[in-house]
Amino acid sequence: MTDSNFKPYPNYKPSGVEWLGNVPVHWEVQKLRGVLTEVTERNRPDWPLLSVVREKGVILRDVTDMDENHNFIPDDLTNYKVIHKGQFAMNKMKAWQGSYGVSRHDGIISPAYFTFEISEVTGNYFHVAVRSKTYVPFFAQASDGVRIGQWDLSQARMREIPFLVPSLPEQVAIVRYLDHADERIRHYVSGKQKLIRLLEEEKQAVIHRAVTRGLDPNVRLKPSGVEWLGDVPTHWEIYKLRSVLTGATERNRPDLPLLSVVREKGVILRDVTDMDENHNFIPDDLTNYKVVHKGQFAMNKMKAWQGSYGVSQQEGIVSPAYFIFDISGVTGDYFHVAVRSKAYVPFFTQASDGVRIGQWDLSQVRMREIPFLIPPLPEQVAIVRYLDKATAYIDTAISRTHRQIELLQEYRTRLIADVVTGKLDVRGAAANLPDLVNASEPPETVEEPRRGDHV
Repeated sequence: MTDSNFKPYPNYKPSGVEWLGNVPVHWEVQKLRGVLTEVTERNRPDWPLLSVVREKGVILRDVTDMDENHNFIPDDLTNYKVIHKGQFAMNKMKAWQGSYGVSRHDGIISPAYFTFEISEVTGNYFHVAVRSKTYVPFFAQASDGVRIGQWDLSQARMREIPFLVPSLPEQVAIVRYLDHADERIRHYVSGKQKLIRLLEEEKQAVIHRAVTRGLDPNVRLKPSGVEWLGDVPTHWEIYKLRSVLTGATERNRPDLPLLSVVREKGVILRDVTDMDENHNFIPDDLTNYKVVHKGQFAMNKMKAWQGSYGVSQQEGIVSPAYFIFDISGVTGDYFHVAVRSKAYVPFFTQASDGVRIGQWDLSQVRMREIPFLIPPLPEQVAIVRYLDKATAYIDTAISRTHRQIELLQEYRTRLIADVVTGKLDVRGAAANLPDLVNASEPPETVEEPRRGDHV
């Protein structure tokens, strides 16, 4: 799966555009004004709701996904714009990120978005080409900054963006070849993602045994009285969390760094430049945000059922809606690794009440009754030390596999850019490829856990 077998086209000409460089001599260099014609159709509230996203372009919107639906959806959708299959749609505030694409569905989108008919090129070719890394920078240049993560696209400047147009047979050949390459890459990525899931399961199994049975395989056991915990070492104490956690509330430190509480890692520094992370509004005045000190336990109470909590390794501030606790009777390191294990996450699920899909409000009263196993202090230290070593090789394997996925995706990005700008001639290779059943489908992603899943 390399591009080393492909040769350039026989003859090139200057494109007149620095970013495009030389292009095949028989390709046309047009402006988007010659390819796109704006259309506006409304009043179809019965049609499915669509989203326009950076990762995949135009997709069916999952109205049950709270991460996707942080933007308000009105009851009256008659003003939403209609988009037909084969039309081009753009999120004009995020076009600089590549949030646009040719729709594979009939549906409706935000009235603030742009919708266009496409001419001169096939929809499949236009979709794969205009979403390549070659063209996204043009949309960034045609956008004006409004606020971080929001850049308003000037349609007048967008119309002047250059676009390379091969002959129709070449467009078909390019799409065919890239569909096959994408299919192979998705197959490899899917395998790597499955490996990561298996490694994560192995890691959780190692942690679960250590924090419920300890390190001595011959230790005497006693019934814990809790079905999920089973038998536990006879010399371990069983406390309720009310004896371990004491609520803490400190505010008025807007000078401290902003933190996030996430399922994957617990308490982390928040990347204020990452719009995927910062879809929740960050106010200008942070004086009401809660202070978290190193060694304190912080919880996102609406996502505690997912395991979105942890002991902080740094000082900072978090949302005023979060819970903050001091820890006693157990080391912070042990508490962090134990309470985030699959032994305890189900307790937080049971202590949460459904508010809406993806959001389950944790009852602090019921949380205080959750049982927690406490080994003697030397054993806590030994367990943490053991788990640091026992899971290190798993973490290394997971990191290495993530990097392999990144390299595959980087290869895909470079390959598409080289092909749609004529750096590589794939016509011969495409001619020998069969049609794909599910060509141009979006790449697979790792599924998010649902309520009841254990992390």
